[in-house]
Amino acid sequence: MDTLSAPDAIAVPLLLLAVLGLRVWKTARGPRPRRWERPGWWILPAVVLAAVGFVTWFVGIFSGGLDPGEACAQRGTRYDYAYRAEHWREPSRWFPLHDKCNAHYDLVPAFVNPTLVAVAVLLLACVAGAVAAAVIGRNKRETRV
Repeated sequence: MDTLSAPDAIAVPLLLLAVLGLRVWKTARGPRPRRWERPGWWILPAVVLAAVGFVTWFVGIFSGGLDPGEACAQRGTRYDYAYRAEHWREPSRWFPLHDKCNAHYDLVPAFVNPTLVAVAVLLLACVAGAVAAAVIGRNKRETRV
């Protein structure tokens, strides 16, 4: 499979958003009240976000397939050898992900880079939430003693 088909390109982000939405909903209603006050509670959202980030990065990194020239031809755009020679480092960068056929067409879907940024910010928020829960819980225990 060289590239994602149009239904896959639509279904994959929607599926990831549905899983994330379900996680947020379950988090908001939670089986026990105030469970988020425990540092361990923040692990599951962090793992879900890391999985979403990995899948998104995987989709982006392999969006051009093994032969970008062939992928460009399949998508009906011109493969510019001069542009690729001038920007030879671009497809091998970790972030932002780009695999351009020419100056105007990128093989990497438009949702990939913003999703990676959002996942990174939310992962930092999960770490901050876990640290805050640990500090607040420790302070509560110290004041009770």
